[in-house]
Amino acid sequence: MKEATELLSGLGTHIDLEIAIPVAIAVAVLAAVYFLFRKKEVAPETVAQQQPEAVSAEPEEVEPPPEPPAPEAAPGQVVETAPEPQFTAPEPVAVEEYIVTPPADSVPVAEPIEVSEEPISPEETEAEPEEPKAEEEPEETKVPEEPEEEVVAEEKEDDTEGDFFSRLSFGLSKTRRGILQNLEHVFSSGKIDDAAWDEFEEVLIMSDMGVATTAKLREKVSSAVGVGDGGDMEKIKSLLEKEILDILRGVESPVVELSAKPTVFMVAGVNGVGKTTSIGKIANRFTREEKKVMVAAADTFRAAAVEQLGVWAERVGSDFLRGQTGADPSAVAYDAVKASVSRGIDLLIIDTAGRVHTKTGLMDELKKLRRVVARELEGAPHETLLVVDATTGQNAVEQARVFGEAIGVTGIVLTKLDGTAKGGIIVAIAEQLGLPVKYIGVGEGLGDLREFDAEQFTRALFTSDKEALH
Repeated sequence: MKEATELLSGLGTHIDLEIAIPVAIAVAVLAAVYFLFRKKEVAPETVAQQQPEAVSAEPEEVEPPPEPPAPEAAPGQVVETAPEPQFTAPEPVAVEEYIVTPPADSVPVAEPIEVSEEPISPEETEAEPEEPKAEEEPEETKVPEEPEEEVVAEEKEDDTEGDFFSRLSFGLSKTRRGILQNLEHVFSSGKIDDAAWDEFEEVLIMSDMGVATTAKLREKVSSAVGVGDGGDMEKIKSLLEKEILDILRGVESPVVELSAKPTVFMVAGVNGVGKTTSIGKIANRFTREEKKVMVAAADTFRAAAVEQLGVWAERVGSDFLRGQTGADPSAVAYDAVKASVSRGIDLLIIDTAGRVHTKTGLMDELKKLRRVVARELEGAPHETLLVVDATTGQNAVEQARVFGEAIGVTGIVLTKLDGTAKGGIIVAIAEQLGLPVKYIGVGEGLGDLREFDAEQFTRALFTSDKEALH
């Protein structure tokens, strides 16, 4: 007690012994607790090893150690119980400890989360290689399916005449119903007068047979119907079928024989009528007869049209000649004729650019191409085919008239007869223009374009839906 009193008096402090003793004991206890806590903090090496990042992240906070020395100077008996030199000596260690102790409440919460995240990250990386498997699966399904479906479907369509008649009859079903069902309604009362025949004309006009053609059909059918046959719908139907067949037989004409070598087909038409597709189907029919066919793309202004024609040529196994984009179409036709002669080609089909029949400049270009072909090969072109779309109705008649006057059309290719109610347009073209109908198309398949048969077409037009199925 005396020593303590002397120490306190030597320091110049006037503290009562009753206050100094408890303070000294408290300081000693705190020092001991702090020492034990430091050992526990340093013991787990894993925490110390994982926290240098936090140390380096907060280098400026290392300088606040002046706080510990303050309590060390005040208590006098700290020297005996907890030697301060041992505590202050490891100052570099105290720096790490100091950084750990201030966030003591947050460190055990935040850092275990960081430790638990690290082992999860490799699992996530292990799960990543599973994703490519999902990407590889659709690639395997895409490759083999498309070509197989196209080839099989197209080869099956080109089989027998009976199958084609069924497709033709089905394609004309809308036109047939529009004619027969409406006529049954007109004559169901059994009364025949001018009003009934006016309705008769309206029915035929609605099927796009045209006003002039319909007037002639009315005159012939009405004159053949007896006074007592007013309610005989079957007789009226039979008379109408006969008159239409007579008109169509007048334009039934097969394509020319491939006697010349090469025989040249020049194909024209407005955009969107199915010209390129029709060329591919015509080429297919002759290649199946083991004829050497060349297709020439004289539509040099539309790269897409050239590419499409090239695909068709490759599909049907014919030769293909193309010019440079923007080249003179007549020059391409000239090269095609020369190449066909040198290669011994049986049939050369020249595709021309789609053009509106009202554009005189484009029609003049078509005339020039025809002259070049005729000059290079005697008798060529042997067929000048015009492709028209049946769904355009009376506009198809006007197209046929203008093209016929400009380039001397020798035959009509009538496409898209399937699913249209305007199938009567073929009767209008035949009766008004007298242009031969060479081919008709009833679908997208290779076998859905056939040479025109007037009797087959008329029978399909007047065959009932039940009969068409058989």
